[in-house]
Amino acid sequence: MTPTIPTCHCPACQAPEDPPDRRHHQGLLLVFDRLDEAQRRWFAAVEADRIGPGGDRLVSQITGLDDKTIQRGRQELAAGLADQPPDRVRKPGGGRPLLEKNRHAAGQRRHAR
Repeated sequence: MTPTIPTCHCPACQAPEDPPDRRHHQGLLLVFDRLDEAQRRWFAAVEADRIGPGGDRLVSQITGLDDKTIQRGRQELAAGLADQPPDRVRKPGGGRPLLEKNRHAAGQRRHAR
């Protein structure tokens, strides 16, 4: 099965001619598509830093991430990922509440009326 490569939305890749960076952008998107939310921020921040001036904007166009998300990734990397648990995708307490917790809270609201 051939993987579907997401489309790059940078101006060069949207042009009718074949830009020299298209293959690189496709490779970035292929990897990017398989990362979780935090890894995407970090990957985008590293790539934007590699590009240099204008990197945030270009990586934003390639990946579809907001510039502020890339900046957040850069801040997290600068902090050495200190607040990012290595064995979890989300920080403790993140994500949806447990089903039992939702039922318990709903039951308390009903009895309080």
